[in-house]
Amino acid sequence: MAAVFDKPSLLRRMAPWVEGFDGPLAFAVFLLACAGLLIMYSSGYDHGTRFVDHGRNMLIAGAIMFVVAQIPPQRLMTFAVPVYVVGVALLVAVAVFGLTKKGAKRWINLGVVIQPSEIMKIAMPLMLAWWFQKREGQLRPLDFLAAIFFLALPVGLIMKQPDLGTSLLVLAAGLAVIFFAGLSWRLIVPPVLLGLVGVALLVWYEPQLCADGMRWPVLHDYQQQRICTLLDPSRDPLGKGFHIIQGMIAIGSGGFFGKGFMAGTQTHLEFIPERTTDFIFAAYSEEFGLLGNLMLIGAFVFLILRGLAIALEAPTLFARLLAGAVSMIFFTYAFVNMGMVSGILPVVGVPLPFISYGGTAMVTLGLALGILMSIAKSKRLIQS
Repeated sequence: MAAVFDKPSLLRRMAPWVEGFDGPLAFAVFLLACAGLLIMYSSGYDHGTRFVDHGRNMLIAGAIMFVVAQIPPQRLMTFAVPVYVVGVALLVAVAVFGLTKKGAKRWINLGVVIQPSEIMKIAMPLMLAWWFQKREGQLRPLDFLAAIFFLALPVGLIMKQPDLGTSLLVLAAGLAVIFFAGLSWRLIVPPVLLGLVGVALLVWYEPQLCADGMRWPVLHDYQQQRICTLLDPSRDPLGKGFHIIQGMIAIGSGGFFGKGFMAGTQTHLEFIPERTTDFIFAAYSEEFGLLGNLMLIGAFVFLILRGLAIALEAPTLFARLLAGAVSMIFFTYAFVNMGMVSGILPVVGVPLPFISYGGTAMVTLGLALGILMSIAKSKRLIQS
């Protein structure tokens, strides 16, 4: 009888907290985190405590992931509207009395200086997943129009700051939810074709459109300059085109096997700008080459596919849409960052997940992973 009252071991007491965690997803994140720490040690060798801070940020993101993973998707759904409303209200407050740094008004002082646009990366898919869950089985075209309005409002406020990178991430997350909710291909194909025609015309008439004194509607001057620089980096090789040119040189000089760990000349001679943040992929490519790039891309592909698999097996529409959107957030982060460093997309402020230095982005990634883990955990508990 005494055995009945024996105190359970620490492992048995911890089991409910880790039960249901998705092993393949955690393994993919572990590989990416190792790659991030490795290249941060090399590229951040002269940045003081940047390597240590990067490791600390990863631990904080891991703790956030662990906590969020304990919240059932049904409880997450109750946070959707309040978080969205607070996020939009803070964006309006930024537009009225926000802090301006380097020509951009993106921050607000609430005792602690925060960047409200970061909230919308998670609030947007939460809100739209909640919206479509409430209308499950009775979706009408007006419901999709309302969803587009919910998406356009914060995206417009973020673009006004201006912050093209964050607005692109929020837009991609929202469009992913709308697409997975069942948006007809007849409504998707026309704007895609129109966009391709626009790109073709832009390339064809680049000399005239990018001539000195030419001003484009909607876009800010610096955004116009980034697009023109993408089309022809040699236009200003020591100025606006320097980032793209040096990034492509570093990627190309890595060859197939790379120059080796801590042996990247472009990195260590400080030719690569922002080599620990937005352009860290160039430093990674130089030291680990095409082979290392294929392994890194493979880890991202596995992470994204695993997230989509979790979405397919999710028990509710809300969970499916949210998991699908979160998975596409990782895709957008990786695709845009690698694309801009490789010279196929304009330079925007989008970090490479788990690789680039940055505390705010790492917290967002931790939240996203926690949501995926929560959905995977709820699915397994239901099955058991």
